[in-house]
Amino acid sequence: MRRLLLSLSVAAGAMAQSPIDFAKDIEPIFKRSCIGCHGPAVQTNGLRFDDGESALKGGYSGPVIIPGKGTESEIIRRVMSDKSTIVMPPSGPRLSNDEISRLQAWINEGAKWPQRAKPMAKRRGSSHWAFQPVKRETGSIDSYVATRLQKESIAPSPRASKPQLIRRLKLDLLGLPPTPDEVAAFVADTRPDAYDRLVDSYLASPHFGEKWARQWLDLARYADSDGYEKDQVRPHAWRYRQWVINAINADMPFDQFTVEQIAGDLLPNATTEQRVATGFHRNVLVNREAGVDRAEARYEQLINR
Repeated sequence: MRRLLLSLSVAAGAMAQSPIDFAKDIEPIFKRSCIGCHGPAVQTNGLRFDDGESALKGGYSGPVIIPGKGTESEIIRRVMSDKSTIVMPPSGPRLSNDEISRLQAWINEGAKWPQRAKPMAKRRGSSHWAFQPVKRETGSIDSYVATRLQKESIAPSPRASKPQLIRRLKLDLLGLPPTPDEVAAFVADTRPDAYDRLVDSYLASPHFGEKWARQWLDLARYADSDGYEKDQVRPHAWRYRQWVINAINADMPFDQFTVEQIAGDLLPNATTEQRVATGFHRNVLVNREAGVDRAEARYEQLINR
């Protein structure tokens, strides 16, 4: 590390003799290593490097560039760090010694950005919502995650690859890993809404209800047999299980979902499916052993429900 600091200081001193050209020496570094996570589309930690005002302002943790003070700037500390939790960029090629030297020399010279057209929102009379600067959303789950990551000094994970995305998505929604053909098709799909289409296709799959019905069936204590020593098979129990699967696949409102299970047979003009839904009440242990007190067993079943 000492030799690296020495080489950087020597290189920075040499570069001080010839001013740094932002467009040639600095902007390519930002575009290659920074804009992906700190640009117009994504502003991790509220930081962006696609315009000078935003870059010098810094992110939620404060300024990362201090004009005239390269060694004190957080951006230099990050690109030089050996710690995987804070090093920048978090993935991909590290900045070379020459690039770090140029970046530090540029900051020492005042971190000057070229004068460019001001954003439309700052032009006189531009009050339309489309011209207003993008503000951090405070109600989304991402904002809470970003705040906690910042509190724990944890760098966000790099953007997932398409094979990783489809694997995570299918396991989450259907409980199954994608086939090689599905992965290849998703990787080859270059449409901007490819991911949205994939989500919709999985939500429309009958396997979605099969996977997520398990959560409710576990809570309802569904089983294909009675339990206890006899543990007789319930030949028609599957009908209730299938009703739950169909209800989830049909996106049935939760109030209707609960009413039909509790009292579906009492609804006006109750259908066969609504009567099947009341199978919820039969998801209890049934003791068919000799000598069982039937009244006591029935009472236990009622309390169970």
